[in-house]
Amino acid sequence: MTPIKQLIRVIFMEKKDIFYAVLFGFIAGIASVGLFAASGYLISKAALETPLYALIVVTSTVKLLGFIKAGTKYGERLVSHRATFTILSNLRVQFFEKLEPLVPQIFRKYRSGDLLGRVVGDVESLQNFFLRVFYPPIVLLLVFVSTIFFTSFYSFSVAMILLVGYLITTFVIPFLFSLKQMKIKQQVRANRGDLSTEVTDYMYGYKELKLFQQAETKKQDLLQKSNVYISAQNKENMNKVFNQSVTSFVTFVTSWVVLAVGAYLVAGDQLDGLFLAMLVMISLTVFEPIAPMGVFPIYYQESQSAVTRLNEVVEDTAIETDSGKAQIEQTNTPTIVFDQVSFNYFADWRKTLSDISLTIESGTKTAIVGASGSGKSTLLQLLIKLQFAQDGKITWNNQDYEEIAAEDIWQQARVVLQENHFFYGTIKDNLLIANTEATEEELNTALHHVLLSHFSLSDAVAERGQNLSGGEKQRLAIARAMLKKGNLWVLDEPTSSLDAKTELIIMKQIEQLAADDTLLLVSHRINGLEKMDQIIVMEYGEIIELGSYDALMKQQGYLYKMKQLEQSLLI
Repeated sequence: MTPIKQLIRVIFMEKKDIFYAVLFGFIAGIASVGLFAASGYLISKAALETPLYALIVVTSTVKLLGFIKAGTKYGERLVSHRATFTILSNLRVQFFEKLEPLVPQIFRKYRSGDLLGRVVGDVESLQNFFLRVFYPPIVLLLVFVSTIFFTSFYSFSVAMILLVGYLITTFVIPFLFSLKQMKIKQQVRANRGDLSTEVTDYMYGYKELKLFQQAETKKQDLLQKSNVYISAQNKENMNKVFNQSVTSFVTFVTSWVVLAVGAYLVAGDQLDGLFLAMLVMISLTVFEPIAPMGVFPIYYQESQSAVTRLNEVVEDTAIETDSGKAQIEQTNTPTIVFDQVSFNYFADWRKTLSDISLTIESGTKTAIVGASGSGKSTLLQLLIKLQFAQDGKITWNNQDYEEIAAEDIWQQARVVLQENHFFYGTIKDNLLIANTEATEEELNTALHHVLLSHFSLSDAVAERGQNLSGGEKQRLAIARAMLKKGNLWVLDEPTSSLDAKTELIIMKQIEQLAADDTLLLVSHRINGLEKMDQIIVMEYGEIIELGSYDALMKQQGYLYKMKQLEQSLLI
């Protein structure tokens, strides 16, 4: 299905408002033509010493048409804009529903600023499709056909002149200007995406830019991109205005031609002079609805490009989504098996994970260690279906991961990631997202377990937890995991910002709570891993050592050397 057809399907969800917009627009257009036609006829009639009662009838008709035009024009604007806002709302909802399953994989391919530009700018630009592309041509066609049909009763020549003017202003001029406008619009859209990306980077990285004294340099780059964007917008607007000016010029020329031909016909007794003013007034009025058609191809192309850009994101076949529908037994502690699993991120020249095979038995405790960038965190993301394996197979209690819904796995998992988000609100708000049914006693107990008893549940949390230290954020994230229900613990460097004493206390609490559960722990530290059932050592996306702590120490391989190095640093 083409992008425009998809957009039209969304528009037709508002059939009632579309019908009334076309109806009111047609009545307003015909009333406007009738108003000026009656005015021209009234002028001619008054000059011929017409009886007063005839003038009263024509004058009353003019007033009535004026009221009809004003009322229907208001009705048209009301229903057309109401339909537009509803259509935009439907588009945003549909786009979000398609976008949501792609998170977080989508951020591997698209920058957040670019996505923001598409979600805001491209969706917003689609308001022009209904207001300037979809229904105005229908109204214009109905008004013109009716007017030309009416005019042909008085002068076929004038009717043909109006038809030629209609064709020139509706098709020829817009087509010529749209060729240039398309090139300009593509540049505007590209510049807008660049500017959105730069603004996002500037805002999120402002602290680092200040610390490295590069804020002013980045600001100048941002201003330069802003100026380029503004310049492109000015070119776009100038082209639109010039287009409308040429269209207006042609409509006035058409009216002059109508006057000249009409005068010639009157002189040759081929047209009653009483109707000349009426025909000239009609030619001046009938082109009023033409103005939107001057930019019809421009907005059509803009809408088509906007829908295409939005579809690029939500229909990108390179971004895998969760297709699993089968449910898992929520009460069973899982056994998870990786069989020849490989994975790499978008446009990455190397494999992040290569031929990973391992078994995590039900109720066991597994540690994953290795240098930074070795694939530890990626392995956990595959485990909880935040990423999807490109090769190989993962099973949960002998059930294929591809068949399991991600929500079922998340319901079982107690997760602490390296970076955890905290919402603006209170400590209580940020804990309740893990378990909405938790009592205040349970919340306070979780805070006590992570040594945050000095926090009150009503204490404020700033946006993204900016008023919390790194260690407090980690402990609050661990408290969430403790409140969550489930038999799978997935901990990615949960205590990297904590001192050794605090780490020891909190890890003991986790050991007690996860005694019968399956637990995976990513860590850079070797100290404290003696109690683990198995340790996985990773390097460059591969498992280089696998076994119990004692067995790996006897091998005196990579883990042994890491242990010796860690001890030497502590002495």
